[in-house]
Amino acid sequence: MKKSLASHSVAPGSSTFVAMAPLTEPTSLLLAEDDQSVREALERALKFEGYAVHAVSDGAQALEALTSMEPEVIVLDVMMPSVDGLTACRRIREKGIRTPVLMLTARHDVADRVAGLDAGADDYLVKPFDLEELLARLRALVRRGTVVESDSEILEVEDMVLDLARREVRRNGELIELTKTEFELLALLMHNTGIVLTREVIYERIWGYDFETNSKSLDVYIGYLRRKTEFDDLPRLIHTVRGVGYTART
Repeated sequence: MKKSLASHSVAPGSSTFVAMAPLTEPTSLLLAEDDQSVREALERALKFEGYAVHAVSDGAQALEALTSMEPEVIVLDVMMPSVDGLTACRRIREKGIRTPVLMLTARHDVADRVAGLDAGADDYLVKPFDLEELLARLRALVRRGTVVESDSEILEVEDMVLDLARREVRRNGELIELTKTEFELLALLMHNTGIVLTREVIYERIWGYDFETNSKSLDVYIGYLRRKTEFDDLPRLIHTVRGVGYTART
């Protein structure tokens, strides 16, 4: 039976966790959650799983923590006092910090989830959630750097060039600023130029698991990539194959 984080792991007064095998190497994680019972429960669970957790109670403290630490993954609750999660995420990206960010939100509307992605988050999780799902999403974010494998460090489609080693993308000679997720999604598509990748394959390769079937996350990121790569009316290189998925081609 799946254990809900709401009913088992972070319920006030609860100290019961369903643990998976500990990580081989400690992974540094910054957690910002204003609810003390939730924060402490998450901190205990994540430490048990092998994470080195630095926990704070609001976005302002999270931003302060980032001046003295470089976590491998960040977890931000959306609704927090002082500086909320969305604002904290925007400021993190404005500082040029590309660390993967997972947003926790009690809001179920697609518009609210999209707001998190617009702020620069790499993933989101709606409360209440299963501890196992949180752990799976964190593992996926941490291993993002090894998702794309290629014999060549340079990928090209028409006038767009992606340098895997430098993690740079240029089109028509112009440097394009991309978030970590945008870069990895584009690299996946360009590594498979001319091949139609299904939504399921993309979700598995980029996010490390299959989202709910009605998720709009992939569509949001495709939209971001198109806006950033089609400047000055340049022709589209990322195409939709209706009912199947997406492909990069001229």
